[in-house]
Amino acid sequence: MKTLLAGFLLALAATSTHAQTPHDSVVEASVQRGIRAVYNLEFENAEREFSTLMSLRPHHPAGYFFRAMITWWRIMIDIDNRQYDDQFFHELEGVVGLCDSLLDVNENDVDAIFFKGGAIGFEGRLRFHRDDWLAAANAGRKALPLVQKARELDPSNYDILLGTGIYNYYAEVIPDEYPFVKPLLLFIPSGDRQKGLEQLRLAAERGKYAGIETSYFLMQIYYSYERDYPKALEIARSLHARFPNNMMFHKYVGRCCVVMSDWQAAEETFREIISRVRAGGRGYTAGVEREAIYYLGLCAMHARQYETALEEYYRCDEMSRQLDVLEQSGFMVMANLKIGMIYDLQGKRDLAQKQYEKVRKMKEYKDSLVQAERYLKIPYAE
Repeated sequence: MKTLLAGFLLALAATSTHAQTPHDSVVEASVQRGIRAVYNLEFENAEREFSTLMSLRPHHPAGYFFRAMITWWRIMIDIDNRQYDDQFFHELEGVVGLCDSLLDVNENDVDAIFFKGGAIGFEGRLRFHRDDWLAAANAGRKALPLVQKARELDPSNYDILLGTGIYNYYAEVIPDEYPFVKPLLLFIPSGDRQKGLEQLRLAAERGKYAGIETSYFLMQIYYSYERDYPKALEIARSLHARFPNNMMFHKYVGRCCVVMSDWQAAEETFREIISRVRAGGRGYTAGVEREAIYYLGLCAMHARQYETALEEYYRCDEMSRQLDVLEQSGFMVMANLKIGMIYDLQGKRDLAQKQYEKVRKMKEYKDSLVQAERYLKIPYAE
């Protein structure tokens, strides 16, 4: 439910994430160079680009907004680290303030509407990640009218379709998946799942500045909700090829290979990820390494290399005990469950039962408790 709610809040909060700028060749060229640097996690290059843009166009919100996107990706690559939160909120406030001053002069300033909506949207996205539901929903409430007004002022702008597409998709998905929330959505315009997908495809293909972000959303939608893994993998591979330093796209390549049972490709991908971690690649954190180790355990287990799988799962469990400060992660829970399954496959019933008892005392992740109860009664078998 939390994941789906996230999508809905993002739907409310997402206007044109990378909005269209006026026909200013200096602004356009600078933004394009800077965006590519941001998504490839080349923050220093992006900082220089947007700082120059702010100097050349001090009264245009583009440079200020995209500078904040550098901070956003600093947060995204280590989401549990809050050291950049205050800086990010401060930068977004500056964008909104500048846009408001432009709107005082011209209430139909399309660029001011775009960037103000984008700033409010990203505030909502981070508020959601920090479990500040009320503030996240409030940001969405303020952002949605901006999406609608931007669409009215410039219906030919494909970048706007990022916001409208996300909204249309999730506004239908949530009531269908969770009928009990329908009374809470009585005053929210109805959505259209297929229309939303089509709008997102158009934004990904034709948007000037929203194309990358839209592709990122589409990848997540195909992976998590549509379960169209071939399409998710196609987008993930395309994004990873364009931005090889971005660990988020790299991880999705591996995840898609796992759910598609392409074990060889999955193993190659996650071993490459671990190599990036060991080389100190930006964003390739201990958390990324822990995820890669878990999936390598899954690959070994599928190949019936049980001792290797046990080594990986025990490493995953050990890392989780260091990383899981607030609560037990899904990786810790599932690694311990898998250890029990392997012991059953090896005929070590007593060790398997100890693992299942351990899982019973952990926080539930998906159906971990159901599985642990089942295998306590009946040994796991392939």
